[in-house]
Amino acid sequence: MNGGTFGKNVERLEDRDLLTGNGRFVDDIRFAGTRHAAFVRSPHAHALIRGIDAAAARAQPGVDAVYTFADLRPHLTTGRLVVALPTPAFRQNVDRPVLASREVVHVGEPVAVVIAASRHAAEDAAALVAVDYDALPAVVDAEAALAPGSPTVHHGGPHNLVAAFDLGFGDVAAAFAGAAHVFGEKFRIDRGGSHSIECRGVIASYDANEDRLTVYSSTQTPHACMRMLADLLGRDENQVRVAAPDVGGGFGPKLVFYQEEAVVALAALLLRRPVKWIEDRREHFISTTQERDQVWDAEIAVDAQGRIRGFRGTLIHEHGAYTARGVNVPYGSAAALTLGYEVPAFRLDIKLALTNKVPVTPVRGAGQPQGVFAIERMLDRAAHGLGIDRAELRRRNLVPADKMPYRTQLKTRGGMQVVLDSGDFPACQRMAIERAGWSEFKARQAAALRDGRYIGIGIANYVEGTGRGPFEPVTVRIAPSGKIHVYCGAAAMGQSTKTMLAQIVADELGGDMGALTVTTGDSAATALGLGGFNSRQAVLAGSSAHAAAVKVRDKALAVAGHMLECAAPDLEIAGREIRVKGAPNLKVGFAEIARATMGTPGYYLPGGVDAGMEASESVVINDMTYANGCAVAEVEVDIETGAVHISNFVFVHDCGRAIHPMIVEGQVIGAVAHAVGNTLFEKMQFGADGQPLTTSLADYLLIAATEMPTVDVLHHEAPTPLNPLGIKGVGEAGTLPTAAALVSAIEDALSPFGVRINHVPIAPAEIVAKIAAGRRQA
Repeated sequence: MNGGTFGKNVERLEDRDLLTGNGRFVDDIRFAGTRHAAFVRSPHAHALIRGIDAAAARAQPGVDAVYTFADLRPHLTTGRLVVALPTPAFRQNVDRPVLASREVVHVGEPVAVVIAASRHAAEDAAALVAVDYDALPAVVDAEAALAPGSPTVHHGGPHNLVAAFDLGFGDVAAAFAGAAHVFGEKFRIDRGGSHSIECRGVIASYDANEDRLTVYSSTQTPHACMRMLADLLGRDENQVRVAAPDVGGGFGPKLVFYQEEAVVALAALLLRRPVKWIEDRREHFISTTQERDQVWDAEIAVDAQGRIRGFRGTLIHEHGAYTARGVNVPYGSAAALTLGYEVPAFRLDIKLALTNKVPVTPVRGAGQPQGVFAIERMLDRAAHGLGIDRAELRRRNLVPADKMPYRTQLKTRGGMQVVLDSGDFPACQRMAIERAGWSEFKARQAAALRDGRYIGIGIANYVEGTGRGPFEPVTVRIAPSGKIHVYCGAAAMGQSTKTMLAQIVADELGGDMGALTVTTGDSAATALGLGGFNSRQAVLAGSSAHAAAVKVRDKALAVAGHMLECAAPDLEIAGREIRVKGAPNLKVGFAEIARATMGTPGYYLPGGVDAGMEASESVVINDMTYANGCAVAEVEVDIETGAVHISNFVFVHDCGRAIHPMIVEGQVIGAVAHAVGNTLFEKMQFGADGQPLTTSLADYLLIAATEMPTVDVLHHEAPTPLNPLGIKGVGEAGTLPTAAALVSAIEDALSPFGVRINHVPIAPAEIVAKIAAGRRQA
């Protein structure tokens, strides 16, 4: 019954509205009488609050209310957002307060909120809220935060170590003791943000007739948001609805529950009026969570042929001022490090340090790009030290295809064994280096050097755990109108989730994409949902959609067979009809079938089926499926200015079966763009007092079309056996190997100067300084 939609570049369901200006983002949602919120935020990275005087603000025209924590606390079951994922690694609890009342610990922390008739009125009044601060020393560096005698991020706190754990397997000591060569390096990956086109936003409205609070939020996890609000406000789950409308990019930070969602929702309840807050770009820089800041001290042991014997090291991960998610980012960094290669022994000691900066949570890749950067840079060090070609050294260590499924010695943070389910890692690398002309590059490089041009080539592999379970429910229903409705807890945030689900369902139910409507990210539509993160929605929601569609198909065929007086195997689905094979005029429409199962008083249901033409499925998949790939970058470096031009970028990836190849390619290229920015441009900078110095897009550089290379995307397909569709996640893939491949290429281009790069992002001025240092040492 293949409808011919799976694997095809069908027209996206999302495009028409978005391209005609009819998208429905949070700020597009209107309620009569909506009031607007503006938050009073801390100007200090660390200070005690001695008092808050809101009298002048409350007296301003158009102001409905000014709330501090003292005003809101009587209406909350708890004053803190307890959201940390469970782990025994935590050494102290640092949950965020709904509003700061005694102490602020990062610039931008919300202290009070003004609700007024307009945003400008609320902003003007917020400027009149007088907060008496007593400034304290700020801690801005993760390494310094853990040093003896460091000031504490929280006044009166015991220390700045928020969590510690280690990952390891094998006899590391023996691996290093018996190694022919040991190479060491220290790496730093600096902090950056997500910077979606749409910043965060929330609008809340209370309906007294239904005693129901409805919240529209630019969130990746609407069901988690609903449960958090219900818990905080002491309301039943059916009294709170959270829906994610169109979301202009998520990239990780929007999976977090924020203070603004709690405050705006409670304000709507207290005022009995709709309340809206839309984050501006400066707020995004100082209050939305960020990622990437890590310091690695690593060693790799290899034998004389360059085969890995062991890896060991330490990782200091900057946690920010509060816990807004858990230890999943550094865990992801550590776990990603060894996945692509055969590593007999491994140990990484990990410490999470508090700092007086906005909290750290996942950004696209969730720590995995850092782990890939560490292992790939160490392999470059080993290849250089041994005089072995970088691609050849990797080939000798990649997990071979004939060992799949490959059972590693790692476990997920949930305690499940990590098993690489499918793939051919050496084949992906071979495809990439052949397409990039790796073997001919040295000749081209030598010719360029004679012309005074410095070009280089770099390579990096990656393996990514995708499709984190356990489930994502989907309901498929054929309505009496003949339309097919799909409901799912998955959260669409620009990755074509609705099209993905429609393709899978339509493939089983006639292939007519126009017959489908898809509802995602609405807690009122499905009782359960985990949301969008970890490249999981195609794997989990897609599998549930497939299973539900198959059940509806089988039921529809049974009912049609009863109505047409023939056996189900003799029928076929075409568009919105079911007809007898070879006799297309003998048919029955979806509308008739659906109405037949609605029931008529006193009559049997046709064919003895259950009532209603629908099915709900929550396919449980506990094991992640592992995507993989290889990036090869070619660059040219201007040694006078330090500018890096990416002249060629080849990306080979394996995401199993591609549901929509063009969307897959778009996801890969978008993630590569994100990672190019992380490598060459994007860096959150802070002063010694914890003041953020990059608080606008004039200071914080994002990649634009002029800097983006053409990405040559190649597909290698190794379907996973872990789900019925054979698919793996792809949305984060491009972020994992890109930084390592680019830095490898820059080093190669600057090899005449002996340049070594151990941190990202790498700025032109830093490149020029390294060239100058290399010249002095020559």
